Amino acid sequence: MLEGARRATLDDVGALDRLERGVVDEQEDQRGGKSWLLREGLRRTSWPMLFESADHLVLVGTIDDVVVGFAVAAVEVLADETRLVRIDNMFVEADARAVSVGEHLLGAVEVWAREVGAEAIDACALPGARTTKNFFEGHGFSARLLVMHRRLDPSEEGSGAS
Repeated sequence: MLEGARRATLDDVGALDRLERGVVDEQEDQRGGKSWLLREGLRRTSWPMLFESADHLVLVGTIDDVVVGFAVAAVEVLADETRLVRIDNMFVEADARAVSVGEHLLGAVEVWAREVGAEAIDACALPGARTTKNFFEGHGFSARLLVMHRRLDPSEEGSGAS
């Protein structure tokens, strides 16, 4: 079995669409998943536009040349001109996890981050996604921000500070 990661091409669009549906199916029922999907998880306009963007990287993870995962990363320039690479999405099919496909994807993102002059890489994990958190922590990532969220009950009007 040969695992790897490579830049996505137009030939991969069908597999990317299928994998993206896998992200939605897996994330929407997790704690914070629905809000993440609506706010941050599915921002892209089209795969071909991302393929052509110098500020984006779209990768596919493979086993024996079969696409089983993907990663989407973007360059973000901070207020002090520091360049950061943000992993917007990374997903490997459940049956293909724990055989280094994720490591290949992350390694390729890191190579690209260095090529574009980034000083760091950010990635997100939902609060209940312990495996995802462990994966990133196992590769040297640490939490730097927790986003707190509270749903508003429409029947509770005027309960804010005055």
